[in-house]
Amino acid sequence: MLMNKKRNIAILGSTGSIGTQALEVIRKHSYLFNVVALVAHSNSDLLIRQAKEFSPNYVGIYNDKQYKTVRASLDSSVVVESGPDVLINSCLPETDIALLSVVGIVGITSLLTCIERNIQVALANKEALVCGGKLVTNALREKNMIVYPVDSEHSAIFQCLQNKQNYEIDRLIITASGGSFRDWPKEKLKNATLKDALKHPNWSMGKKVTIDSATMMNKGLEVIEASRLFSVPSDQIDVLIHPQSIVHSLVQFKDNSVLGQLGNPDMKLPIQYALSYPERIACDIKPLDLSEIANLTFFKPDTDKYKCLQFAFDALKAGDNYCIAINAANEVAVELFLNNKINYIDIEKIVGKALGKQYENVESLEDIMNLDNYVREYIYKNYKAFLL
Repeated sequence: MLMNKKRNIAILGSTGSIGTQALEVIRKHSYLFNVVALVAHSNSDLLIRQAKEFSPNYVGIYNDKQYKTVRASLDSSVVVESGPDVLINSCLPETDIALLSVVGIVGITSLLTCIERNIQVALANKEALVCGGKLVTNALREKNMIVYPVDSEHSAIFQCLQNKQNYEIDRLIITASGGSFRDWPKEKLKNATLKDALKHPNWSMGKKVTIDSATMMNKGLEVIEASRLFSVPSDQIDVLIHPQSIVHSLVQFKDNSVLGQLGNPDMKLPIQYALSYPERIACDIKPLDLSEIANLTFFKPDTDKYKCLQFAFDALKAGDNYCIAINAANEVAVELFLNNKINYIDIEKIVGKALGKQYENVESLEDIMNLDNYVREYIYKNYKAFLL
């Protein structure tokens, strides 16, 4: 047993899908993990129930309006705070691992705080690396730290790379489900409805992530993340559509051997691996029976059909500012689609417009936030004109 003491865990985003599954893991392995901090955006009812069960030292609710409800429901010995500062204040000195599963660009603030305080991070926030770029990777390098990835694809690569040197890597191969429109011809997409887009064939996810899966923007953002997590350039990263979602990603090495990580699709495994790393402990997911699966298929995505995937590769080559821009534009476009203000195929048009603009380089967290805000305002103001 490598874990000779309980690990103190802070969960930022405890009421979301990743946070609740992380608490399932901790509940099952309570002899290995102790919760010291819980942070939620606005789901005060669930946060209160979690806090009463796991007895953290610190509870944060981002939405100020929910503060009184949370404070009144918990013991006075528990520190309860609200507002944006909970993303920093929850990173307590006694924390061994902070699971960052908050949504949005605010994840950069939490990640940088953890790095500064030498707290190990299990990362389930795309924006921290997609938008944080060199600011984050330089901070990690200065502290000689790495992050433990929680996304199933990055966790798979992380597992395949154990005890391997970077120069041994030939290619990273990220797998994708292909999303709701995997079997649709491109010409049919102009008639795609919101209901169609939300019918994911393999996974049950939130609306935003499901739409990103349909456009494959989620995979494009994962390419950017992978490049930064594993210091591999974009021309050494491939994406393959794998309908069965059994092979979560692969690494091809210089000798042309390929290692892959396989398992039934269940996020508890990558969450648990990030919390227990480098040790593997029992997990209550369904064991993989390859004879039952019978066939594993792979094919290359059509980047004319999935233009957002190509936009992400283009942004990665163009620089941090373009990665920030396409992420912001995509978030606005998906919001507009979910609110029935644009059609499905308009998402790629809007992201393409953002990629086509010129932006100043970003050097600081303030620069990143300013550019993110600028692009969002630009899209909101001009999206109707983009679609003429």
